[in-house]
Amino acid sequence: MLPRDHALYRPRHSGRQRTALSCLGIFFFVPVLLAVVGVRPPEFENRPLTPFPSPSDGFGFFTGMGKWATDHLPLRDHAVTLADSISRGVFQEPYPFGQRHEGGPIEGGATKPEDESLDGVEIPRTSGFPLVVEGRDDWLYLGYDIQAACATDKTTEHVMGQLNKLRQGVESTGRKFVLTVAPNKTTAVPEQLPDSFLGSKCYANMVEQFWAALPTTGAIDLRPGLEAAAAKAGGPVYFKNDTHWTHDGGLVMVRALADAIQPGATASWKFSAEKDGELVGDLPKLVGRTQHSKVKAYKLAPDGENVRSKAVTDDFKQPRHYTQAPTKGTVKAKVGLIGDSFSFTMASYFVGGFADITMIHSELFNDDVAELGRRLADQDVVVLEAVERGLVSGTNPILNDDAIDELVAELAKKPRR
Repeated sequence: MLPRDHALYRPRHSGRQRTALSCLGIFFFVPVLLAVVGVRPPEFENRPLTPFPSPSDGFGFFTGMGKWATDHLPLRDHAVTLADSISRGVFQEPYPFGQRHEGGPIEGGATKPEDESLDGVEIPRTSGFPLVVEGRDDWLYLGYDIQAACATDKTTEHVMGQLNKLRQGVESTGRKFVLTVAPNKTTAVPEQLPDSFLGSKCYANMVEQFWAALPTTGAIDLRPGLEAAAAKAGGPVYFKNDTHWTHDGGLVMVRALADAIQPGATASWKFSAEKDGELVGDLPKLVGRTQHSKVKAYKLAPDGENVRSKAVTDDFKQPRHYTQAPTKGTVKAKVGLIGDSFSFTMASYFVGGFADITMIHSELFNDDVAELGRRLADQDVVVLEAVERGLVSGTNPILNDDAIDELVAELAKKPRR
């Protein structure tokens, strides 16, 4: 109703307004229509989709709405793939997918923006460090390997001290304690890393310190065995598009643990080819892509004749107990294994080669340590397998003083003499 020359005059039905309203309608109603006809967003970022925020979250109900809406946008996975293709094709670089953040020093950085997850474990974000480092020949590396070394506030001396405290506590109850560390892929296959990457210097320094100090804990060093396995296999025993080792790599650990508990146990072990499987790499998921790899698996006959290994599909969100009748080549002691995804992807071989084994994910030690301690109190041997990055960063829950004290207290209630 204002004259056209008035400063506040705005036409109610201009062409630009109609265009804007049309775009707004498309933005909001096309996703709704797609959802109605059954188009659902997949979990393509290696984590569950964000659930609808609860009113009980208080103000978090409103702040969480954006992430929920983003995650549940139909065809978002295709849009992400298209953005990555355009970025690589036009600008010859990967699309950042939220990996780059402003602020924070180069070698350390200030924490947050937004955590991601890998194997159900939250990966804390630090400004500047990417989720994934792209190496030579399409090799991918977990950026948190470098971040864990460069941004940790835990010294190597502290980590080794906690591991020795755990060893002394377990052994004081009359049990055997066996420790091994799964090397990061960045440590085991450094030749495929790019010539330069963020944190390369501090990562190299921390890796050198860590592995030089590890013998003080009595840990089994798997690196020579992994190198020998790689030479035999004709290439690295880690997947190109996943942060874990292959079965050829994982079996180095399984055999080393079996022989450490029962010397010579694996002398009669025989392996035969299993039907090849398929792996959806966890690293491409972190940057909005999907890649598959063939998995060469094996059947294990601990006595050299009868296959005892079997497929294990547990997600290990709860402790698992497996038993079988002892035979030649099986580890006969009652074993409690505290591990992570590096050992649990090898569960079929533990089931085949051990007569009595309880497997507990180390992340469960964030919760009811006393209950886990009671389960381990029935075992004669306690094994800890931990991936390098979880120890270097000090984030493995088993390094917590309270967790060690509570675990040892439960073991002491049923001492082995």
